[in-house]
Amino acid sequence: MPKEKSPRNKTIDTPVSEGGEYLARCIRIERPVANLAEILDKTVLGDAFTVCPLLPKESVDLVIADPPYNLTKAFHGGTFTKKKAADYEAYTRRWLSLMSPLLKPGGSIYVCCDWETSLIIGTVMQDCFTVRNRITWQREKGRGAAANWKNGLEDIWYGTKGGNYTFHLDAVKLRRKVLAPYRADGEPKDWTETADGNYRDTCPSNFWDDITIPFWSMPENTAHPTQKPEKLLAKLILASSGPGGLVFDPFLGSGSTSVAAKKLGRHYLGVEIEEQYCIWAEQRLELAESTPEIQGYAGGVFWERNSSTAQNGVK
Repeated sequence: MPKEKSPRNKTIDTPVSEGGEYLARCIRIERPVANLAEILDKTVLGDAFTVCPLLPKESVDLVIADPPYNLTKAFHGGTFTKKKAADYEAYTRRWLSLMSPLLKPGGSIYVCCDWETSLIIGTVMQDCFTVRNRITWQREKGRGAAANWKNGLEDIWYGTKGGNYTFHLDAVKLRRKVLAPYRADGEPKDWTETADGNYRDTCPSNFWDDITIPFWSMPENTAHPTQKPEKLLAKLILASSGPGGLVFDPFLGSGSTSVAAKKLGRHYLGVEIEEQYCIWAEQRLELAESTPEIQGYAGGVFWERNSSTAQNGVK
């Protein structure tokens, strides 16, 4: 008999046997798509290697990809088996080669990876796109390793298709508390004084230490083993796409990219091979109608981790 969840446990774990209404909302793509409108804001049940060649060329503004890391890991019905480095590089080249034809000129792509696969993905990215940066974010989860340093960081490689690309700096500034406020002629210098405290909006760097991994009491949490936080994806979406733009995720998982895109007024399209994850993605997209907030993002700015103002959704 399944263990009853705590009332505070918001984890989405609807089984396939109970998720028929959500699975019915997903689509399959088995022939070339001529009309983009037919697939906008959809979850595609299928294999990215089969689906991507059927999608309209130069239709996507932003690709966010979270491919399987080169680890042996089970994914609710399927298992990705660790490959030799050369084989994982070939796998990476194969799927990355499908992204460039889909991106509009000037489109952007972000690829998530761990420290080990980062060595391969960074190299392949340089052959396929203009690499702009490597973001490293602090992934605080887990209890550590017995004979190695705890892996508390992950990378995201950022590239563009050409030089005339989108980057909205003001949309992704980080609001930090000012601990030692400096004044000039009695007025705040480069910071803002408010009833909620003193803050400064700072330019984002390529190291992010303000991300909270989804956990059981957060509404965005699912039982997916490698789920990315909505806040992390919101930064990528706001920086590298505009309202109404199309955000594409070829390895959708539990739907975080599509959910964040929907909440931020973008169109979305995601491909996922596992029925279980398609169900959770569609369930979360439905919940986004009534809960459009993104934890850690409020008032048009990203807040520091564990900021009470951000967690309470103050605008």
